[in-house]
Amino acid sequence: MSSKPFQFLDVPRRMPKEIPVEVRTHGWTEIYGPFEAPAAAEQSLRCLDCGNPYCEWKCPVHNYIPNWLKLVQEGRLFEAAELCHETNPLPEICGRVCPQDRLCEGACTLNTGFEAVTIGAVEKYIVDEAFKQGWRPDLSNVVPTGRKVAIIGAGPAGLACADQLARAGVEPQVFDRYEEIGGLLTFGIPPFKLEKHVIATRRHVLESMGVKFHLGVTIGDQVSFDALLRDHDAVFLGLGTYRYVDGRLPGQDLPGVIPALPYLVANAREVLGVEHPETRPIAGWTQPMARPDLRGARVVVLGGGDTGMDCVRTSVRLGAASVTCVYRRDEADMPGSRREVKNARDEGVKFLFNRAPLAIEGDARVTGLRVVETRPGPPDARGRRSPQPIEGSETVLPADTVIIAFGFQPDPPPWLAAHGISLHPNGLVDVPMAAAGPHGPKSARARFQTSHPKVFAGGDMVRGADLVVTAVADGRDAGRAIAAWLRGT
Repeated sequence: MSSKPFQFLDVPRRMPKEIPVEVRTHGWTEIYGPFEAPAAAEQSLRCLDCGNPYCEWKCPVHNYIPNWLKLVQEGRLFEAAELCHETNPLPEICGRVCPQDRLCEGACTLNTGFEAVTIGAVEKYIVDEAFKQGWRPDLSNVVPTGRKVAIIGAGPAGLACADQLARAGVEPQVFDRYEEIGGLLTFGIPPFKLEKHVIATRRHVLESMGVKFHLGVTIGDQVSFDALLRDHDAVFLGLGTYRYVDGRLPGQDLPGVIPALPYLVANAREVLGVEHPETRPIAGWTQPMARPDLRGARVVVLGGGDTGMDCVRTSVRLGAASVTCVYRRDEADMPGSRREVKNARDEGVKFLFNRAPLAIEGDARVTGLRVVETRPGPPDARGRRSPQPIEGSETVLPADTVIIAFGFQPDPPPWLAAHGISLHPNGLVDVPMAAAGPHGPKSARARFQTSHPKVFAGGDMVRGADLVVTAVADGRDAGRAIAAWLRGT
């Protein structure tokens, strides 16, 4: 396809074909199809190739976006895949689940008067198609160092760390309590956003790079942390944040009240056909949980983030009679992806903004949710205007099921403190997020190095619950930091 200046004037932004609502809500497949090569090239041609690309700077992993868009235009698919992996160990996953409207696409220059380049869909196309055609990372020039690193957690941070260590000639040994890799990529994010064969392909790729997985293993039970320290040159912690934020609502212990994560995990297991139920406590929820029967139910979801959107859209597919999302601020203040809100609304979800939950009503089980209307008040510590209740505005929403999606907090295992690994008061692991300056003290820790010199950490357990792509960035940078520390540089 020949290049043409100002292609964006003639070619509008297009996403890949979207499965119609009346079809997609009866299944679990991704709702966006793939780009074919001509469409990917056409959309890539819309890029202005800015001298100082805002999209690149807004991306947490700082992808070389204009560069690989140019390669797609020229039909150089394998080179584009190679360039994608220079900055992002999991590009096909980020292309699916990143909130591009808040990140790269939100910063696209074409947003001023035109619609942004479809960066995420092209990123997904590059890697999916390259894998299909046989491309794999080239490690032929990697020299083995004989070093070995244990990685606890096969989520995005752990997988990204493993990728970087393998490229540095270090053998990654990844341990995870789940029986499949991916962590919440597999067991939390619903298949209509991320089909699980994508993660299975990434596992094959990583194993071909020399990554070894030990799955269904809980550190502290089957394998001791002491053993990992003894048998490995370093350890990386990528445990995430699994404990749900407790809103302490009256009535939240009633049958029919479910925390978001156990709900999503139970559904994922059912969709995947995994026979073994979740038997370990997750997210502060101590009961094993089967997927609830929501056919004909009135479902209310509390929370306006991406987890909340996963819950409402899952409930639609489980046959709920009505699904309502309650959020205490207005729509502009929602922390989740605007695209996910649109998809949920298209699928029939009702949104109630400026409503704060007060109590869950019911006797033997849930019958309703008491809420109060709110208005914006003074800014909080982060500069967001705190919602203030409006006197006399209380109402009760009928509900058979209430799903709590207020977010997640760290839940550090006891063996961290037992090995002298310092935590912040909120339970997050204390590590330097930036490199020590050239004039800093000689004893300064490396990036992502904990107070235990052999132990590094990154992702949500360091920064708090955040995006998949920020966990990938941490894992990537921690892997590089570990490799440098092992080299003594």
